[in-house]
Amino acid sequence: MEILLSTIFILGYVIITLEHSVKINKSAIALLTGVLLWSVYILSGHSEPAHVNSELLEHLGDISGILFFLMAAMTIVELIDAHDGFEIITSAISTRNKVKLIWLIGVLSFFLSAVLDNLTTTIVMISLARKLIDDKEDRLLFAGIIVISANAGGAWSPIGDVTTTMLWIGGQITAGNIMMELFIPSLVCMIIPLFFFSLRLKGEFKPIQTDAHAKAVKTSRKEQTLVLYTGLLALIFVPIFKTYTHLPPFMGILFGLSILWVIVELLHHKKEDEEKDALSVVRALQRIDVPSVMFFLGILVAISALQSTGMLKEVALWMDQKMGNLSLISITIGLLSAIVDNVPLVAAGMGMYDLTTYPADSYLWEFIAYCAGTGGSILIIGSAAGVAAMGMEKISFFWYVKKISFYALIGYLAGAGIYMLMEG
Repeated sequence: MEILLSTIFILGYVIITLEHSVKINKSAIALLTGVLLWSVYILSGHSEPAHVNSELLEHLGDISGILFFLMAAMTIVELIDAHDGFEIITSAISTRNKVKLIWLIGVLSFFLSAVLDNLTTTIVMISLARKLIDDKEDRLLFAGIIVISANAGGAWSPIGDVTTTMLWIGGQITAGNIMMELFIPSLVCMIIPLFFFSLRLKGEFKPIQTDAHAKAVKTSRKEQTLVLYTGLLALIFVPIFKTYTHLPPFMGILFGLSILWVIVELLHHKKEDEEKDALSVVRALQRIDVPSVMFFLGILVAISALQSTGMLKEVALWMDQKMGNLSLISITIGLLSAIVDNVPLVAAGMGMYDLTTYPADSYLWEFIAYCAGTGGSILIIGSAAGVAAMGMEKISFFWYVKKISFYALIGYLAGAGIYMLMEG
């Protein structure tokens, strides 16, 4: 069974990377791969069908939380965009210099990710980049640095990345310590790629030409400001909601979306139907990138099958037996997270090592938090942020490998090296 499951996963992975060559949408392949893996698992007879179904439904609970979060975040961003809210931010960014702008975008993504999370930050920052950069190739490069910066920013914050949050909730790390210990390595992880990218960029961006008559529905400055700040507050409120209610993040963002929905309905209730519809949440929901959501679903379902069959646990145990060195194991987990989801890898590590042997804030847990959080930047489908960017900007797998992966890897290894030197 393991050989067949591995073959299906690898074949699906390869076809996804060759999307532009095979002319099949990656979302279709991801969904097909996920369904086939679970079908093979249940038909293999290794577990009772009732048990397999129970596992699938358990995973689906976690997966649906991620999907609802993604859809709600996309809807909020689309709603801000429909009200021209991003113009308030873009008008405040006066520089057209490419080098200055990439540093501004990178640093902003890094710190914003620590407050929100890497997925939400990527959605917001790519939407912002679209308002500033017209050239497609330049914008893809910026999308790459947004992914790297958002993942790096999420690693040092207990609420910035799902794996860091897992370790925080599990008691393996404490909030204050992880922020202090991982801030510099994460900063290095971002700065190294930024430095190399800034060497490649020359000149200035041309201002984006907008057709004054292109948009039929105009919004007032008051409406722009209200929707922008309410939307951003809804995103920022998510970790606060989670901390105080102990409910999952998707509940927090659905709460924020519902508040914004009510505000928008009240804001436009006196307008003509055509104008009101163009600015409604219903229209924003129609504009979100559903194929990207389906791609997320397929990938997460596929990874959950490998997790349920115990294959990822076996990989983790094999690393422990063959390597032994905690630093090497952590770095390898980070590299593997560029290929498969970092959540089950970290979950396997949490199951392998107990808190008695490795207490809270020990070297192992801190280093796993860094490596799992930042290693996914090496490949475009290695992190939720990367998958979101891939869908929003239609980034091909091999374009990312050629243009971004090497610099992401150098940044990842540099940050790891800094952490090991700091811990000495």
